Order: sequence, then structure tokens, then C-alpha cells
Amino acid sequence: MTDSNAHGADLSALKIDRSKKTKPPGRWKRWLHLLWVPVIIIGYFAYQASIREIRPSLKVRTATAYTITGSNATAELVATGYVVAQVKAAVASKATGRLRVLNVEEGDVVTKDEVLAELYNEDIKAQLAIAEANLSLSLADSIETELNLRRQIKLRESDYTTAEVVEAATAAFAKAAASVKASRAAVRAAEVDLEYTIIKAPFDGTVLTKNADVGEMVAPFASSASSRGAVVTIADMRSLEVEADVSESNIQKVKIGAPCEIILDAYPDVTYAGFVKKIVPTADRSRATVMVKVAFSNLDDKVLPEMSARVNFLPEKSGEDQYVEPVLVVDHGAITSRDGQTVAFVVDGEYVSQQAITIGRRMGDETEIVSGLSAGQTVVLSPPGGLKSGDKIEISQ
Repeated sequence: MTDSNAHGADLSALKIDRSKKTKPPGRWKRWLHLLWVPVIIIGYFAYQASIREIRPSLKVRTATAYTITGSNATAELVATGYVVAQVKAAVASKATGRLRVLNVEEGDVVTKDEVLAELYNEDIKAQLAIAEANLSLSLADSIETELNLRRQIKLRESDYTTAEVVEAATAAFAKAAASVKASRAAVRAAEVDLEYTIIKAPFDGTVLTKNADVGEMVAPFASSASSRGAVVTIADMRSLEVEADVSESNIQKVKIGAPCEIILDAYPDVTYAGFVKKIVPTADRSRATVMVKVAFSNLDDKVLPEMSARVNFLPEKSGEDQYVEPVLVVDHGAITSRDGQTVAFVVDGEYVSQQAITIGRRMGDETEIVSGLSAGQTVVLSPPGGLKSGDKIEISQ
């Protein structure tokens, strides 16, 4: 194109026509942009929910808060322990041998010096027979030497013998007398050995366990791995008491002779009256507890050794008209601390929530809850240090 043609060209086509106005974007397009906000919010919560669902659950043990009334609520202190026989013995043999006879079984009532068992003792009986025979021989020698001594003394008075002969006869008689004493001691030793093979009851009681059977080897202190030490274990059921461990911080609340209420775990609906018999004058440094022995005021056949029991230490003077409000308690293991605050973790379905609580008295394994929980709520026992509200849990059996 020549210059003349360029100047002659129509440049009006390049001019912007401002008379034509552009239309604004439609209203539906603006709403389309706003719809992205709830989509993002919904996606965030969906993501959090999915993470919460796939997060591994923490296995925990739980307990339930419940209310107590009556003497349980009025108790100044609650402790747990076991029923223990104060007169108890593992009856064993002082001799070593094979068990030949066993006359008792578990539950049998025995009296003092009753024969419980017997070992094979034919060899001991033979030794006793030999000792008795030697004693008879020694007695015969003693009689012979005594008669000879008397005869020599008479002969000496008539000057028919010498002093030396009398002295020899005297020495022979003394020797025979000593032999008799030795023979008597041998007989007694054999009798004692025979008594060791016969096992007798040391006191009136009841057979608790049978530790050996007929044919088994029995040895003192079970010196062999294949032998038995005790044959039976007996106890005087009249000496049953509860040995309870009381915290050092609460021992000042326990007084000798103070009334108590004993509840056996085997019979939770039965109560036994008791009293504080003894406070053992030493403490267990590993557990920071002091043992207290509580005697029964009324015993029956239901009470057995080694049963677990709970002891309510009651006030020395408690009026019958005293009104007792129910007390809410929970297992002490459910109580923990977070940021200096006493809390418990309440189970809500598969998740937990931290709940601030106020606690009161310690009552054995339970603790009084003044506020923060209600009866029937389930709480986590021994909550891990990292547990927090909203964590997913799984209750272990």
C-alpha cells in the first residue's frame, strides 16, 4: 500500500463508540460466587468429622458415680482389708518320710492333740525296740553289779577280801548305773523320733487347706523340691479379724475400742458389728499406711479367712435421730488434676468431656463428690495424662 492510500484509508473503524453501553453481569453470576463460602465451610466440618471418626480410640476403664446412705454416709473413715485368722498354723512334720495316713480334709473341725496324719515309721519303731532292749540289758548289768558290790562289802567287813576289790566293785556298779541312764535316754530319743512321725493338731481349729496327699514325701521346711513342707493348714475360726490398711494422714481418726461396721464383699447386704481392737505400732513406708485390726462382735459361718472386706469407722456417739443426707461418691481413681484444677472425665457415648469437680472425704477406695457430678454418670478410671475433652475412647472390659 502506498502512502497516498494510507492517508486515504478510513480510520473511523478504530474509533470507540461510547454510545453503546456494556450490560452489568447477571445477578445469578454474583450468587454463584457466594455459594463457594458455605461449600468451603461444609467441607471443613466434614473433614474434621472424618478425622474424628478415623482417629484411633483410647482404651480406658470406667466407673459410675453413685450415692450412699446410712452408716456408709456417717462413717468418719472407710478402709478396705481382709479377714485374717489371728490363730493359724501350717502343721508340718519335724521328721522326713513318706505320708502314710491322712485323717482330715478341708473343712474338718479338729481338737488339740488330735492325730491329723502319720508318716511311715517302721524304722523308728525298730530303733525304739532296740533301745528298749538295750535298756533291759543295762538294768540286768546294774542288778548284777549291785549284788556283787554288796557281797564284797560284807566280805570286807569280815576281812575276807581287800579294799581294792571293794573299790573295783563300786566302780563297776557306778558304770552300770550310768549305762542304765544312757539306755533310758536312748529310749526317750527313739520315742521322740516316733512322735515326730505322728502329726497332731496344736490347737482346736478348722482345716483350711490340705497341702500333701498320701504317698508324698514330707520334709521339714520342704528341703527338697519334690517334698512337701506343711501337711495341712488349720485356723481357729473364733480368732477371725479384719486387717485394714489406713492412710497415715487419717490414722488419727482411729481410736481403740471405737465402733465399726464390717461389710464383706461376698455379702454386700449383710453388715457385722465390730470394734477397733489394735493399731499396729508401725507403718508401711512403701504404701504410707498403718494396719488396724478390727474384731467382730458377732461372728457366723459366713465369715471365712482371706475374704475381702470394707470397714466403716463410725463416730463413738451417733444419735439415732440424726438425719443423714445421701452422699455421692466415685472411685478415687477417677479423680485427677488438670492445670491446678480437680477434674474428672465424663463419658458421653464414644467421647469424653473434662468436668471440674469439688471433692470431700476419702472413704476407702471411694471419694465424696461435693459438686460437679451426678449419680449414674460414667467417668474414666486412671485417665492418661494426655486425655482431653473430645477424645474418642473405647471402654475395655
